[in-house]
Amino acid sequence: MPDSSTPLAVLELELINAIGSATTVTEVEAVRVAALGKTGTISGLLKGMGAMSPDERREQGPMINGLRDRVSSAIAEKKAELEAAELDARLKSEHIDLTLPARPRRKGGVHPTMQVMDEMIALFAEMGFAVAEGPDIEDDFHNFTALNFPPKHPAREMHDTFFLKPDPETGERKVLRTHTSPVQVRTMMSQTPPIRIIAPGRTFRKDSDATHTPMFHQIEGLVIGKDIHMGHLKTTLETFVARFFELDGVDARFRPHHFPFTEPSAEMDIRCDRSGGKLVLNEGDDWLEILGCGMVHPNVLRSCGIDPDEWQGFAFGMGVDRMAMLKYGVPDLRPMFEADIRWLAHYGFSAFAAPNPASGLS
Repeated sequence: MPDSSTPLAVLELELINAIGSATTVTEVEAVRVAALGKTGTISGLLKGMGAMSPDERREQGPMINGLRDRVSSAIAEKKAELEAAELDARLKSEHIDLTLPARPRRKGGVHPTMQVMDEMIALFAEMGFAVAEGPDIEDDFHNFTALNFPPKHPAREMHDTFFLKPDPETGERKVLRTHTSPVQVRTMMSQTPPIRIIAPGRTFRKDSDATHTPMFHQIEGLVIGKDIHMGHLKTTLETFVARFFELDGVDARFRPHHFPFTEPSAEMDIRCDRSGGKLVLNEGDDWLEILGCGMVHPNVLRSCGIDPDEWQGFAFGMGVDRMAMLKYGVPDLRPMFEADIRWLAHYGFSAFAAPNPASGLS
């Protein structure tokens, strides 16, 4: 460092003071240009070294280069200090939150099957039906024998029904119930007529295609009373179907059929139009089967301890999943049982919109 009385020392002091008093990066840049630019004072001294004698260069060179280095270092430090201060000021005045937002909470939805089951329960409840329930695992008596299934009936075969392993003590083989009709049997054996119930729940059969799955949902109805006839059955079902599909009325027909537990038995069809790739109810010349029904067979009443000469009634049953497909346009039954929240987001219902016949079902 040159002696404080030399011109170099005075120049250095002036430059260091100018750098220290600068308040912006622009002011520091102005000092740098004045000292180290092409026409700057220190740059002029460096250029003048070419005209010096070797002895003068040997003496003045280190002092001029040292001055240049010290001033450059002071400028760099001051510039970094001011830039950091400006950045802090900008961060305070122009704050941007760079953190990720919280992951959105998945919104649950009511499955179409459960929505339709609630709709059915609401409608039948308004018609005076109570809800009855029973176990998913049944014995032979409640699932077959009491319902008038003969021993060699196809429903008892392994290819149609899920049988459990035999009981090691009794040898009895229980079964995953193939319908909710055992609930009707249990109700008739535990209650005194008159009876008016529906039995919603899961059922199990060895079926798997676009309209059948090994586990599905049924809702069955039972009415036992005196002087009950097919007219009561038809009116009940026509009223239900019209209200369920939210129609003013329903054009229905009842085709003779066979069920072991009812006599006479029928399948209920409703008029529809399938042209144009869209199903429209109550129009066209086609028919769509939606449920089975009939008058309760006297043998079933006897098996449940009810005198068929005094009491009679009707029963019906339908697939809840298939009714959901028809009402809400689901083309394939199988995705209804897959764990795909995208499917549920499309077909699901709000949990806050409980079905109500007064304000609307769907």
